[in-house]
Amino acid sequence: MNRIVTFLTMCVVAIATMAQNKAEIIVSYDYIKPTTNGKTSNTKMTLLAAPTEAKYFNDMSLWVDSLKSTPEGNAQYMEIFQKSCMTVEPDGSVSFDLTKGPVKSVSTYVFTNPTDGTLTAYDKFGDDLGYYTEPLTEQQWTVVEDSTATVIGYQCFMAESDYHGRHWRAWFAPEIPMPYGPCKLHDLPGLILKAEADGGFSFTATGIENTNRIITPIYLKDYYSKVNRKDAMKNAEYSVNNHEAIMNAQGQSVKIYALDENGNKVEVPKFDGLKHSIEPDYKQK
Repeated sequence: MNRIVTFLTMCVVAIATMAQNKAEIIVSYDYIKPTTNGKTSNTKMTLLAAPTEAKYFNDMSLWVDSLKSTPEGNAQYMEIFQKSCMTVEPDGSVSFDLTKGPVKSVSTYVFTNPTDGTLTAYDKFGDDLGYYTEPLTEQQWTVVEDSTATVIGYQCFMAESDYHGRHWRAWFAPEIPMPYGPCKLHDLPGLILKAEADGGFSFTATGIENTNRIITPIYLKDYYSKVNRKDAMKNAEYSVNNHEAIMNAQGQSVKIYALDENGNKVEVPKFDGLKHSIEPDYKQK
């Protein structure tokens, strides 16, 4: 298979500085996690990486946010959304199915910056957008020398880490000498192509290519407030599990329910951070 040539030579400092916001590789990941209905979900995620910076995100969410960041783009998005949802019936009537429109379903963005030793995560916590920064030193790995695997054609070595309430096993490829991985996983001597944690959480690379795509900053930054990670996650869990009560306390009259496989109304399953959060340490004592 064609190998990726990664340019990490330190002798071209001027060129690297000029192109510091331009990625060298783009990696696609399948992110699998447990859901409140007892099943699992598979979300397509993307990593753009350069020697000095990496950005982890969902492509559809990035596209939506980029359009909504300007008045002209927002108008274009609304037009696309309406056309996607609209169906003209044979009798000439028009129906709308909002589930057909392109929507932002993943709010997570992670920017990793080895130069200043930090990562910054942007996300939605309940109904609020927030961000926080943490030092890269919060994640420490132990390499298991005799444990290897092949992931999308690359020989990988395994390392283990206890991070924010979960035990992770990650497989990294020294052949791709970038200290990044999916989500907030980082700081191994090679790109992380696969990772698994207790509770059914996993990331698996499905493709990798060279690219010159720009690593853009977060869109709509003014909409985000700085938060404490654990407090924000606690508040988000409370909001999700008490959404109906919160809305009714605000003067609305709503009843929220889920549908089972037969279309019957059932109680909405509760979110339990110990089971459903990738970082459950906010609930651990």
